Formats: sequence, structure tokens, C-alpha cells
Amino acid sequence: MCRHVGHLGPARTLASLIYEGEHSLESQAYAPRMTQGNLLNADGFGVGWYHGGQDRPVRFRRSQPLWTDQSFREIAGVTETTCAVAALRSATSGFPVDESCAQPFRAGHRLFSHNGKVEDYPSVEWKLRELAGDLAEVPDARAAVDSAILFALAARRWREGGGLGDGLAAVIDAVTGLTGGRFNLLAADGSALAATTWGDSLFVRTTPDEIRVASEPLDDDGGWERVPDRSLVTADLESGVRIDSL
Repeated sequence: MCRHVGHLGPARTLASLIYEGEHSLESQAYAPRMTQGNLLNADGFGVGWYHGGQDRPVRFRRSQPLWTDQSFREIAGVTETTCAVAALRSATSGFPVDESCAQPFRAGHRLFSHNGKVEDYPSVEWKLRELAGDLAEVPDARAAVDSAILFALAARRWREGGGLGDGLAAVIDAVTGLTGGRFNLLAADGSALAATTWGDSLFVRTTPDEIRVASEPLDDDGGWERVPDRSLVTADLESGVRIDSL
């Protein structure tokens, strides 16, 4: 159910993050190995990355399958970044296949992605919107998809001064108090990554100078470690990776 990957470390091309590896993000678009009820992740894709020391990340999003966009492949081959989030979408029934629903979403200098679904969304949407508050400052939170309201909850916590991981933990706390679902979240702020596992797979791979977080391993390297379900991952290059139970 959707796939995503986050990178933090030395400058690398977007192509190396998305297209390289035996089980690259591109291959997960048409042949995911750890899927939750879907065969394809072909309802859009997006990448957000930090460029030239700017706080606000750049984004590229489309509603088409990743493997069909050859122009983006060329752009990705010459675009380098030290921090990025890339995501594939498998649209949940009832939500449109539209670029506005493709992730990552953006709030200021932060990026956000969701793998999964909110169960019984029509009956809890009003309550989640009430908890999220004013969406005027986060246009992406108004997208016509359940992931957008989860993003709104995270953005509210960040506006209130919470850290990157605090925002994701607040989402889990709010939504699981109302309904079930799968809530694997991923966020970045240019110098750190945070992620949750709640009903879907997540892996972390660390080297002395790089951290990658992904729904599935991108290659057969033995360094990928599976994150236990219902966990919060926080990571930066100074402190390394920390995993706490949710």
C-alpha cells in the first residue's frame, strides 16, 4: 500500500535513490515485494529534496506511474541532494488519482509521506479535521485523500513547537484513538528523518555517513534492518538512529 524512502547523508543524485538497486523504488512501483493487498503502486509519485542550502524543499509530483516518466528520469540523473523523501502511490478506493494527492506533502521546511489508509474514513473525517485545526497555512492538507488529514495533524504539532518525530507520534495518537488502519509515516526537515511503523513494513540502513529509511529494502545488502511494528524512528547524522515503541 504505497511505498516511500528517505535519504540523509552525502550528496547523491535522485536517480541513485529512486532507480538504483535490485529492488529500487522504481521496481516497487510495478513489483512490490511486501505489499498490503495491492499489486501496483502506479497512481502517482513524488519526490521532495533540499537544494543549495535552502530551507524550503523542492518538489516534483505526478499522477502517472513512475516508470512512464522518462523526463523525470533525466532530471533525477543530474539533481543532487543530501536529504530527500520519495514516494509512490497506490490510491485507496474512493480517492482520486490526482497530482494533489501524490506525496510527499510539504509544510514549510518539512516533508511528509504516508503508506497505508485510514479505516472508515468518512465517519471520522470530521473529528480529525477538528483536531487538525486551521489548514490555511498548509495547502497540501486540503488534498482529497485521507493522508492529507494525517499530514495536517503532524503540521499542527510542528507549528506548536514539536520536533519532527513528535509530529508523527501525535498523528498516531490522534488517529488510533478514533479508528484503525495502517499508518506508516515518513518525514524530513533537511537535517533529520523520522518515521513510524503501524501495520506496514519499514527498514533502516545506516553507514557511517548515510541513513536510509524505506518501506522495503532497495537492494540485497545485508545492512537493512527491519523496524518492529508500532515504532517511532528518529534519525540524524550526529546522533544516529533511535527506535522507540509507540
